[in-house]
Amino acid sequence: MTDWIGDTFTSDVGWDHLETLVDIGNRMAGSPGEREGLEATRDALEAVGARNAHIDDFAIQGWERGTSAIAVGDSRESCIALPRSPEGFAEGELVDIGYGLPEDFDDDLAGKVVMVSSTVPDHFDRFIHRREKYYHAVEAGAAAFVFRNHVQGQLPPTGSVGTEEAPVGDIPAVGVSSEVGARLARRFEGETVDVEVDCETPDATSGNVHAELGPDTDEEILVSSHVDAHDIAEGAMDNGAGTATVVEVARALAAREDELDTRVRFVCYGSEEVGLVGSHHEADRADHDAIRAIVNVDSNVYGRTLSLGTHGFPELLDAAETVADRFDHPVATNPGLVPHSDHWPFVQWGVPGYMVAGKSEETGRGWGHTEADTLDKLEPRNLREQAILLTELVVELADEGTEVAHRDPDAIAEQLADEDLAEGMQITGDWPYDD
Repeated sequence: MTDWIGDTFTSDVGWDHLETLVDIGNRMAGSPGEREGLEATRDALEAVGARNAHIDDFAIQGWERGTSAIAVGDSRESCIALPRSPEGFAEGELVDIGYGLPEDFDDDLAGKVVMVSSTVPDHFDRFIHRREKYYHAVEAGAAAFVFRNHVQGQLPPTGSVGTEEAPVGDIPAVGVSSEVGARLARRFEGETVDVEVDCETPDATSGNVHAELGPDTDEEILVSSHVDAHDIAEGAMDNGAGTATVVEVARALAAREDELDTRVRFVCYGSEEVGLVGSHHEADRADHDAIRAIVNVDSNVYGRTLSLGTHGFPELLDAAETVADRFDHPVATNPGLVPHSDHWPFVQWGVPGYMVAGKSEETGRGWGHTEADTLDKLEPRNLREQAILLTELVVELADEGTEVAHRDPDAIAEQLADEDLAEGMQITGDWPYDD
């Protein structure tokens, strides 16, 4: 039967939920907007037929934006604070260290205001996350951190700092546009600049949305996304799109429930953007052996082609290629490790998991993590097509004939080292393995 394909391609359920999420406004972790998004997602999953829809609450370190500034004398430049930056004032000599590669922090940066790009050069063999650059600056004794968007014509980027052990960062951190960064470097490099961040850090509550379909089996497939978004934007792509896709997949699976040999559990996390707090909360209490596979959807729809990170699990690659061939539809795959987003608290311990996103030829996030992450850049067609492919993928994974072997955590750690990711995770406090 293929009726479900036509129903999904003409469904407005996912897109309507995306509009609901973006119209909330601020969905920052621990905020009233995040709570509204969690409740709307719970209700949407229940409305499409998923059972036992509820929210599991947990405490988090909250962060509420105030004002921020970069000043040199009477000159003031536009910037935004990075979430979980500490409140405070810092001054120091401005130093632009370019890409912020690990070796760029070898110079004497003590007491200085360090500016780095949001990207890496083409010749470099891996992407360096914002938090890795931030903690290299902290380790080097910098007074403040300035994160410069590498995309011209864009806006100042956001993105959290902080670690699981110390959720609020060590030094003030702000984001600036490419143009402001260029002007700072041209006019003020080597001069004393002031960086000031005003914020509040109250205790707060977040939560994870849960619902399920299929038989009551010991094993389960997790289909996940995150509901929260940065407070400066609608969070349309990141990650309203992912959560809307999960709702659309749930609607399609409800119509195919008799085909499911394995329980499918939907988990839409809170507090992803501030350190994967929601998914760590779930991973800490879950039975990893009972999870056959994870399909985590984060930042899709903006491109027509799905990108599936398979994390070195050959059976996940096989299932992705099977679905792509079945629908004669392109699907990009990547066997490398992606130690970010809500699959990772499970994958790091060897649980098979996909990182599902949209394929992009660009480096970095583009307009993601800026005020420009808005609904007008997305298309309903892409959401519907991707929901069809992911629905089929989940059914394939849930089939009783599908076996996906877990990996030994030591093998994951070794692959992280081979892919030059271990050092960055260690400096950000994200390395979970015994040395």
